[in-house]
Amino acid sequence: MRNYRDLLVWEKAHSLTLCIYRDTQAFPKEERFGITSQIRRAASSIGANLAEGCGRRSDREMARFVQIAMGSAAEVSYHLLLCRDLGLLEAEEFNRLGSATEEIMRMLSALAARLKSSGSRGALDPTAKG
Repeated sequence: MRNYRDLLVWEKAHSLTLCIYRDTQAFPKEERFGITSQIRRAASSIGANLAEGCGRRSDREMARFVQIAMGSAAEVSYHLLLCRDLGLLEAEEFNRLGSATEEIMRMLSALAARLKSSGSRGALDPTAKG
């Protein structure tokens, strides 16, 4: 079993989730069960899936959860675009959150590639922040 807190990508996903929670506090109350809930759920799903994957026995299982996290990150990316286009996010917030999301997606892609190529239980070095 790996410790998800040792993964830099998890740290970044957690930070993004906290930022999204803060930034969506100012969204209109009528969006509480709409876009606010959707983007928060998608953002928290990135880190949650990394945590769940780290609790699995094999790299193959971990890779599956990394792919699910990637899907959640793509969902966040779309929700950010929607929020910007609806006027709920200023351009600066959109750019900051969008850049963080893109970085997380690149890191997830690299992690998935490492897991796929390793084929062994030791593909993830928990001491490596990568």
